[in-house]
Amino acid sequence: MLRVVLAQPRGFCAGVERAIEIVERALKKYGAPVYVRHEIVHNRHVVESLRARGAVFVDELHEVPAGAMTVFSAHGVARQVEEEAKSRDLPVIDATCPLVSKVHNEGRRYAGQGREIVLVGHAGHAEVEGTIGQIQGKVHLVQTVDDVPGLVVADPDKLAYITQTTLSVDDTRHIIAALKARFPSIVGPDVRDICYATQNRQQAVRDLAQAVDMILVVGSKNSSNSNRLREIGEELGKPAHLIDDAGDLKAEWFGGITSVGVTAGASAPEQLVQGVLDGLRRFDDIEVSTLDGVEENVRFRFPAELADA
Repeated sequence: MLRVVLAQPRGFCAGVERAIEIVERALKKYGAPVYVRHEIVHNRHVVESLRARGAVFVDELHEVPAGAMTVFSAHGVARQVEEEAKSRDLPVIDATCPLVSKVHNEGRRYAGQGREIVLVGHAGHAEVEGTIGQIQGKVHLVQTVDDVPGLVVADPDKLAYITQTTLSVDDTRHIIAALKARFPSIVGPDVRDICYATQNRQQAVRDLAQAVDMILVVGSKNSSNSNRLREIGEELGKPAHLIDDAGDLKAEWFGGITSVGVTAGASAPEQLVQGVLDGLRRFDDIEVSTLDGVEENVRFRFPAELADA
């Protein structure tokens, strides 16, 4: 008998639910095709499901035909992208997560005070590129504590930091401490502004690691928060695997394993988790329980044009 413990919370956060439903509502209201700039969220199954229903995913706006309904992904976009859409008169629905928009607003506010901005985040991530492109002025990207000593700034007394939302308080704590040690005048948002969903899912994995022999994280390889969940499991001394779905399960992982923890990144649908449970039943009988954890009840409003869809 294999004991399986589900993390709580796991899977979709409110920003992801909203972004996916925006595409679904747009397809219902305007009909296919609806063009989406970049993957709406970082999950292969979600993207393929929406593609099958008429969503067309593009890398850049020049791939969108004139006049076609266009959606910006949950990760947010640079001002240059917004301006390009406006210059082409593209009808746009913005599915940017409200928590990402909040980071954009904070960055602009700090820049408006004449401060250079330090952005704590991952180079090349869609959210990071969008955030940098939303701020007029100098933005320094810091990925690790080791990046802090090399920062060259115009005025150490005119600095502010902001963080990528898919990093948790725990991910950023040491970097922010290093920034404050080097630049005592630096200002930044309250830690309560960091994405609640990222923090909750990471804490759930920490709790899970105390209760099981191995951890499975359901999520796509390009999902920043899913990769981080797997890393946390490993940091806590447990074998941890990131899997797209049940098809990625390998029999050799289960030698000597009597208990498995299962969680999912913020962009992974619950049906994939249930599919993994079915996949585990191929190896052994399973007994499923759910850890006590935070019950999330956050909901975000829809754009006005889709409120009735």
